[in-house]
Amino acid sequence: MAAPVFSTPFQPYVYQSPQEAVTPFQVLGGEAQIVQIMLKPQEKVTAKPGSMCYMSSSILMDNIYVPEQEGGVWQWLFGKSMTSIVLSNPGPNDGFVGIAAPSPARILPVDLANFGGELLCQPDAFLCSLNDVTVTNTVDQRGRNVVAGAEGILKQKLVGQGLAFLIAGGSVVQKTLDVGEVLVVDAASIVAMTSAIDFQAKHSNPMRRTVFGGDNQLLASLTGPGIVFIQSLPFYRLSQRIARSVTSPSMRENPKFFFQIAIFFFLAYVMIVSSLILTDI
Repeated sequence: MAAPVFSTPFQPYVYQSPQEAVTPFQVLGGEAQIVQIMLKPQEKVTAKPGSMCYMSSSILMDNIYVPEQEGGVWQWLFGKSMTSIVLSNPGPNDGFVGIAAPSPARILPVDLANFGGELLCQPDAFLCSLNDVTVTNTVDQRGRNVVAGAEGILKQKLVGQGLAFLIAGGSVVQKTLDVGEVLVVDAASIVAMTSAIDFQAKHSNPMRRTVFGGDNQLLASLTGPGIVFIQSLPFYRLSQRIARSVTSPSMRENPKFFFQIAIFFFLAYVMIVSSLILTDI
């Protein structure tokens, strides 16, 4: 008996480009992928520091500070790099560069011309870009969306008409939201979304999770219209599970333990005082 077929609003991501002249590139590998880009004379690639894997002898690499990064100081405070690397081909012949994902992740080529020239993504989602792409790190001014940590404070915006490469963990699907349509997802699972989507963050029972354990999951309510890209295995979740499997829990590594001990002694104190009062009566 054949399995039933269900229709789904999510679709696997497929790269499409409306441009006639597209820079040749090839995504190599399975999980930890490499994007190999062919550069013609005077062409250049802007990438994250430490992402260059290999390049031809005609390629020059330079480390620059991008003034458009409004969140550059925040990046520095949270231990992240404030600079980018530029790989250019000044020679008369074609060259190539290989840009590698910094973790077991898939590389997504995104043509910004398909998304109105603007895309919002996770701070660590951007890998590299070609041609007319400006990367800015901005701070969300709405207090309800400010979350502790760099990933909650910074938002990365890609603006332009060029080609950008993003990284995502696991499988990647895309969802097109109609006007007024609401989608609730795990905030860490969002790779990128169009700027027209209204983003509102909210915690899922933070006090209950703090007392009884469990991850303090941050949910995101997305209201259309727009397009959102979702990953099945965010690097944050993967790193947490690896850390739990290789380290033994202790009092120092489990801050919830002190909170639970404090509640225990408080309840014990209340019971003792109550019993003394009832005994006197």
